[in-house]
Formats: sequence, C-alpha cells, structure tokens
Amino acid sequence: MADRGGPEGWLLTARERGNPRTRVDDLHPGGVAWSTDNRVRPLVHGATYFAELLERIDATGPGDLVLFTDWQGDADQLLTDDPASTVLDVLGRADERGADVRGLVWRSHSDLTGFTARQNANLGRALQRRGAEAILDMRVRIGGSHHQKLVVIRHGDDPSRDIAFVGGIDLAHSRRDTAAHAGDPQPVPGMPEEYGARPPWHDIQAAVTGPAVHDVETTFRERWEDPTSLRHSPIILVRDRLRGLDVTPDPLPPQAPPPPPVPGGTHAVQLLRTYPDLRGGRDYAFAHGGERSVAHGYTKALEQARRLVYVEDQYLWGDHVGQVFADALTTHPDLHVVVIVPLHPDVTGLNRLAQREGRRRAMEPMHRAAPDRVAVYGLENHAGTPVYVHAKTCVIDDTWTTIGSDNFNRRSWTHDSELSVVVVDEADEYARRLRLALAAEHLDRGEDDPMEDCADPVAMFATFARAAADLDAWHAGGRVGPRPPGRLRRIYPPRLGRAARMLASAPYLLLHDPDGRPRELRRRGEY
Repeated sequence: MADRGGPEGWLLTARERGNPRTRVDDLHPGGVAWSTDNRVRPLVHGATYFAELLERIDATGPGDLVLFTDWQGDADQLLTDDPASTVLDVLGRADERGADVRGLVWRSHSDLTGFTARQNANLGRALQRRGAEAILDMRVRIGGSHHQKLVVIRHGDDPSRDIAFVGGIDLAHSRRDTAAHAGDPQPVPGMPEEYGARPPWHDIQAAVTGPAVHDVETTFRERWEDPTSLRHSPIILVRDRLRGLDVTPDPLPPQAPPPPPVPGGTHAVQLLRTYPDLRGGRDYAFAHGGERSVAHGYTKALEQARRLVYVEDQYLWGDHVGQVFADALTTHPDLHVVVIVPLHPDVTGLNRLAQREGRRRAMEPMHRAAPDRVAVYGLENHAGTPVYVHAKTCVIDDTWTTIGSDNFNRRSWTHDSELSVVVVDEADEYARRLRLALAAEHLDRGEDDPMEDCADPVAMFATFARAAADLDAWHAGGRVGPRPPGRLRRIYPPRLGRAARMLASAPYLLLHDPDGRPRELRRRGEY
C-alpha cells in the first residue's frame, strides 16, 4: 500500500462526509466514517454477479431480509440460463418461502423520453402480486433519478452469512454478459447501431461481507423510511393508487447489529453517496440539502495519487471533473491516468453531440496538463463490435478502490442518488488484483498468462498504449492478417467546432449533466 497514513489518509471522516443528518456512520467511533475487518470481492461481468445473486437469494427463508434498489428493473430478466431464474421468480420465491423482500425501484421518466417507466412499474406490480413489497420511488429532483444499485441479504439465524452487493449492475436486460462480451441474450432495446443487436456489456459489482453490510442496509433504510412524498405530484400519486401500485412503504423490522468481522478480513470499507438538494420545499430527512460524499471522496483520493489512476466509467464529462484530474497531474509529475469508457455514446442525434461535448470538456484539461501521461480507451470484442462500458470503478496507486453506481460527471456527483463502496486494503492486495484482472481481460491474457509488463502501474500505462496502437493500426490497414491481441482502442478528445459546441451546450448542461447542489455551493464552486 502506498504510504499515505493508512485508511485515515485516504478516507473521509464523518465531518468530511458533510452530512450530519445521516445514520450511516453512527456506529463508527471517534468521527470515523468507515468500518474495518471486512472482505470485498469484485464481481466482474453481469453473468458472474447474477449467478452468485441467484445462489444467495435462493438460500434465504423465514426470518431473513432481502432489500434491493434499482434504477432499471426487468421482471423477466434471467439471472442464469435456467428459465426459472427470472428476477421476478427469484425474488417472489424468496418472499413465498418466508423471507421479507423489499425493493425501492426508481419510478422513472416516461418511456417516450427513452426511459423505463413501464418496465419498472411492471416489476413493482408483479412483485406485489407475489407478496413482496416494491415501491416506485420518485423522491428526486426534476429530471433526476435514483441510480443506486444494491442488494442486501441479512440472515436472522446466522449473521456471518450476511452479504451486500453494490455497484453498477441493474437487475435488467443487457447486463448478463461474460468476459467474451457476446452480449446478453435479452438485450436492452434502443442502443445505437454500432453496438449491434446484442450489445456487449462490461460491468462490475462488489460483494461485501462483514460489518460494512450494516452500512449498506442503513443506506436502504434511510430512503425507505424517509417521509418525503414518493411522487412530485399528488395527481401522479392518485393515478398510481388506481393502477394498483403500492405507495405506502410498510415499516421495516428492527435493524440487527452489524455482522461479525470476517476472519482474516483486511478491508476498510467506506460508503460514498450522492443525494441532491431537492428544492421546492422538499428535503431528505437523512440528508438536509443533499449529500456529496462521492465528490468529496474522489477529490480527496485524487489528491493522494502519485503513480497511476485507473478508471473504468460509463461517462467522463465536464470541466469540473477534468480539472480535478488536471490538478493532480500538474501537482505530481510522475502521475499517469488511464481511463476506459465506451467507444460511442449510448444515444444518437443532438443527444450524442451533447455527450461528446461533455467528454471534450473533461478530456481537454487533462490532455493540456499532461498529454503524455493521460490515455483514454474504448473496448471492442473479437468480432470488432464496440463493448458498452457501464462499469464504474477507480483504482488509485493500488491502494484506494471504488466500485459503485456513480460516474465521473456532475450529475453523479450532485444531482442523482448514487452509492459506491470504497476499499482501502491494509494487506495491499485487493486493489492490485482488481487492476491486473481488468488489464488481463483488456489485453486478452488468460488466467495463467504472465502480467509482468503490467505489475508496475506505470508500466501498465505503456503496455496499454502498445496494445491499442497495434489494434488501431490493424483496423487502419484494412484488417489484413491476424488480429492483434487485445481489445483496446484509443480515444482522443472530440473535435467540435464553435457552432457544434454552442448547439450542444444547453442540452449538455440542462439535461445530461445538471447540477444538483444548493445555490450557495454553486456560487462558491464547492461541493
């Protein structure tokens, strides 16, 4: 582990979290905002996560508690190839066996705007018919969303089996992909044509065991118990009642103490969260004016970076994000940054132009600060189809690692609800193992292939550059001869003319990357 004072040098204190209303740190002594003696396992790819989730939920019964939140949920999404493994059947069977199943699903904007209101409502209604309680939650800003993706399983008879899953993977179509990236047999509709009929999908979820499970559960309970109205409009509330949707969360059973320490568990775990300033006379009881510990946590960690920041992210948008990286690169002349993002935005037309503008605003400051120490890549599978990068993970100096729902943009740092799990590993293994596992996949290395050229973080920067240059050259040469190993394609800052920037600016700032901070923080340029 890089010597920055252990977890205390990397993680936020309770004061630095900036949210005195939350209960999430109540059991952490002395202003500490994290727990120790945990074990976190990265579950790379949706198929990996779904298979374990199925096994864990199928093992629940009377006295157990299953809690989940979802940005998008499809009742018919299969967790494995088994036809009986749909999200609805797995959660419904758990409730029918006697487990207490509760869900918070984002109510979603209209399908006409490209969102998933119908699917989410169908999931809520279907679970309710099976006996579970799934609430559609619209306690967000206008244009905002609940973007958290978590599952908590607590066992009444054996808390050592308790587990929480946190990350970027929804219980939804397109997520069940593997390392081969052939795509989920149940694809999400409406993806741009570059991604094909079955969009390849790269994603990560964290499996958490130990006392930190209690913190994830508290995050769910704070939202479930919040008295703020579930809907913006009383008309929508009445309509939902008429449609047979549950609009009144039933009380949860008392919260059990934290699970016991994991034997040999060396992971200090901190939860980073985003909640917006709701405005309009509305507010979260557990986050007055919102919470922006995602922004605070990333900023503090990037200030500690000295050698390599490795990022996989769905979006990399905005001057503010670009400047945080640029400041770190300028302050530390040996620091390198590698970022993996989608080759193409997930939208078309003017919306695509707006997302390209957001990417330009982030990338240009980074490249100006250190053109030879910043590299951004996309991924493709062996058929040449772009892989949609939906992962949200960051590894800094093989010490500080996050897996969550938040992206590197202002929306995730201020406007939507988000949740990430940060790990500082006192044994100096977790972060490095994850970085090398992801590198091996992107370089087409097998489990037994050597990774000496990536063992040193800065050496990995050069290895990625060579692999991407070889594959780019093969494409430029008409794809003649054997395809070079690897999946990396280099991405440079988008070139947008003045007219294109002006056209893209309003939809980018207002729709794609809005600001959810209180006005006084905006004026001061703070989080």
